[in-house]
Formats: sequence, structure tokens, C-alpha cells
Amino acid sequence: MSASHAESVTFSDLSRNPRAVAERATRLGRVRVTHRDAPDFYLTAADREEQRDRTLATASRLFLALLKHDPTARTLAIAMPEVFPWVRHLTTDELRNFTFELVEALSDAAELDLDNRAEEVIVGWRATARIKADPAEYADARKPTSGDFGPVEVSV
Repeated sequence: MSASHAESVTFSDLSRNPRAVAERATRLGRVRVTHRDAPDFYLTAADREEQRDRTLATASRLFLALLKHDPTARTLAIAMPEVFPWVRHLTTDELRNFTFELVEALSDAAELDLDNRAEEVIVGWRATARIKADPAEYADARKPTSGDFGPVEVSV
């Protein structure tokens, strides 16, 4: 996710004139390559991508250091509602767990190139908050179940 929007070129533009597109990517830092029949991708200057990796690693290490010196995650927990307003539906323990899981996932992204884990943590905790925000849905979710509900479909 990026706060800035990269300029776009089509996949056809890249195919027809790769040198011009590469020069544009170098000048701008990156360009978004759109493709009619496939997901878009970015053409990025390697030095810029390496800098982004170093920035993520630095931020991740900073958060881990904060947790090391503040095991209750109080400092980060105070900031979480500004970033994720829906955390108001979580208990204090759930907020702390979410904070720890997110920092660990950011560390995995920075140190192990596991980029999707942070998004999985956010989506999971947001789903929990969504259920807890609706008292009727939350009451239904807490009811005991029994039996086999059949196969589970997993979407990728």
C-alpha cells in the first residue's frame, strides 16, 4: 500500500518501447504497468526498492525494540486506534494481542520477505472487531455448535 500513486503505462507500451518505460521508471522511481488480462505490476528502480526494504526493516526493528522495553505494548496500543479506528470494539487483551501479532508480522515482512502476513493479521482482527461491533452477531458467534458443517471453502 502506498500513499502516492505511481504513473501508469500499459503492458503494450512496455512491450513496444521498453527503453522509454525503463527510463521513465528510473526518473520517477516506479511506474505502474497495467495489463488488461492480468494483475497490474510495478516497474521499480532496484535502488528504490532496496531503500524501501531498508526502511521497512528499520521501522520493524523500532517497533520490536519498543515492545522489548514496554512488554505491555502501552505506547503502541495508544497509537493503534488512530491507525485502526475499529480496534475500539476489541478488549484490552485483544488489542494487545493484535499489536504484538502485527509487529511480529511486520518483522517477518522486513526480515523474511513474508509480505502477506501483516495484511492477514489486520484482516483477521478487523473481522473480529466487525463481529463484536454487532451485539446480535456477536451473541450468535458465541453460541455453542455441534455437528459437521461440511467442507470449508478457502478463497485465495
